[in-house]
Amino acid sequence: MPYNIAMVSDFFFPQPGGVESHIYQLSTKLIDRGHKVVIITHAYEERTGVRYLTNGLKVYYVPFFIIYRATTFPTVFSFFPIFRNIVIREKIEIVHGHGSLSSLCHEAILHARTMGLRAVFTDHSLFGFADAASILANKLLKFSLSDVDHVICENTVLRASLDPLMVSVIPNAVVAENFRPRNYSSSENGYQVAPLPQYLGPHDTITIVVISRLFYNKGTDLLVAAIPRILSAHPNVRFIIGGSGPKAIDLEQMIEKNVLQDRVEMLGPIRHEEVRNVMVRGHIYLHPSLTEAFGTVIVEAASCGLYIVCTQVGGIPEVLPGYMTVFAKPEEDDLVAATGRAIAALRANKVRTEEFHDEVKTMYSWTDVAERTERVYDGVSGVLSEADFYGYDITDAGSWSATRGRSGVQSFALIDRLKRYYGCGIWAGKLFCLCVVIDYLLFLLLEIWAPRENIDIAKNWPKKEKVDRIQRDRSKFGR
Repeated sequence: MPYNIAMVSDFFFPQPGGVESHIYQLSTKLIDRGHKVVIITHAYEERTGVRYLTNGLKVYYVPFFIIYRATTFPTVFSFFPIFRNIVIREKIEIVHGHGSLSSLCHEAILHARTMGLRAVFTDHSLFGFADAASILANKLLKFSLSDVDHVICENTVLRASLDPLMVSVIPNAVVAENFRPRNYSSSENGYQVAPLPQYLGPHDTITIVVISRLFYNKGTDLLVAAIPRILSAHPNVRFIIGGSGPKAIDLEQMIEKNVLQDRVEMLGPIRHEEVRNVMVRGHIYLHPSLTEAFGTVIVEAASCGLYIVCTQVGGIPEVLPGYMTVFAKPEEDDLVAATGRAIAALRANKVRTEEFHDEVKTMYSWTDVAERTERVYDGVSGVLSEADFYGYDITDAGSWSATRGRSGVQSFALIDRLKRYYGCGIWAGKLFCLCVVIDYLLFLLLEIWAPRENIDIAKNWPKKEKVDRIQRDRSKFGR
């Protein structure tokens, strides 16, 4: 059945990034499958109000104060009035939040459950358990996800103390056609023709590409330390670096100090549609991240025909086959050594990078991601039985929450919600319960102060013929 879905996150276009791209691509594919999707995010510079993107995707840019890395200042309750207005206007049934560090996401999940809406959360980051920032982030997740219906994530089961039955692992994907190698073209009969192998001689220049946000967690410090050593050991190598962030100044100082202006090109911020044009200028993609859940950019680079050098952290080792990548520990010496091995392999012509694109195209598909996400929506809405959704009768699972109703979906009853939050800790549990009660009282006040019948219902974007055909096909097969 079709759903009205609200994607909520602080991170969305025009800011470039993996989370932003994921939300956009997933939303457009869900629209293709007959669902209605709107996106709620904060305003970016002069981009405020309501905007329409491709395929009738509506975006609400809400004006909120930004504190750090495009994240809004957490207020818990001030977002509720405008969120409620949007939800009622668009007849939203499912709220899907994205990003463990997104304030709007966590607040939207809380408000959605108060309003009696189904809530799904997707985590796009990996955090540890020892440092202060991770402990704080994990406690925030524990609060937000105590009352969520389902979670799509990586290591969030441990971080938020979730029941594994509530969790699905769905990978990212790329539009491979947007990331083709330089000489990848169409033949006269319409078939795609892969580029011929490019053999590198011992003195040919090898270009290493880095496209990343220049922050500490993205391994910029490792990059600053490794680049001079790599260039010193390999005379016919140069770097192209794209991206922006507070660590850009460190890279610029490194270039000045080592007089590498003719061998390191700094491009600054680049738009997502320009990423492919930068990547095809290179032979190797270097990804020195210290923490990463998936790393969409390395899939894009492989699709462009680049050999990948990346740190062995998070979910990165599971993303691409071993013959496409050279792994390194997140350490300076190992990163330099791994890059040297990649350069040697290319010079010896041991790697057939021209075949990477066709292989990546068969590995990841946004249509598949949308279908699997749609199945999560069917599960939390009760369309699928617990046996179909979870694979067996969850009533036999001793760990299953007693506050869940029939069909395995979360109960909306206030007392059940308070029970879930109360178990979050001796002091935190009481604080979380207080927040839920205040949120519920605010909801009742809004229902009186701004009655639903006074809120205009938004008209739906006209569906394309293709969407109608997909919906008929789904009905034909009983979905």
